[in-house]
Amino acid sequence: MNGTEAGTALAGIVVGVDGSPLSVEALRWAARLEPVVGGPITAATVWQFPVAGAGTSYSRLDWDAEGDARGILEQAVEDAYGGSRPAGLTTLVASGPAAHTLIENSRNARLLIVGSRGIGGFMGLLLGSVSGACAEHAHCPVLVLHPSGDSGAASAADAGKATTPAGSTDA
Repeated sequence: MNGTEAGTALAGIVVGVDGSPLSVEALRWAARLEPVVGGPITAATVWQFPVAGAGTSYSRLDWDAEGDARGILEQAVEDAYGGSRPAGLTTLVASGPAAHTLIENSRNARLLIVGSRGIGGFMGLLLGSVSGACAEHAHCPVLVLHPSGDSGAASAADAGKATTPAGSTDA
């Protein structure tokens, strides 16, 4: 597995990876779409020290945040591809706010893929804060994956149909 410089994804497909099942699925989608969209695939994990409150940040001296992030990324890549990794796959571990970092790395990309909700997502939300920001501000098309059988997405679709004015047709 090759690494890229921190903060710089290669042109092609950028995948936001946080270790969640949706981010593993996003990696699989990237491999399926690479022949059409073009590559290479950059699997990107972003970490940030949590804020403790009152403008101070919390950082344990014995915590290797970047090492933990790299471990999460490597495990997600292994879960997605096993021994059959796409040719040219690169990894990116960067520090900073996830949405901002992914949006910046979308500048040279042809496609950005993220899960609708990550590890910290609240159940019932259709989009998490990172996927919502990426969908709104990315510099390339964005594919937002939802879990299969996502009851929240089905409920929203049903609600949209229920509010269609009588006599109108859906295009």
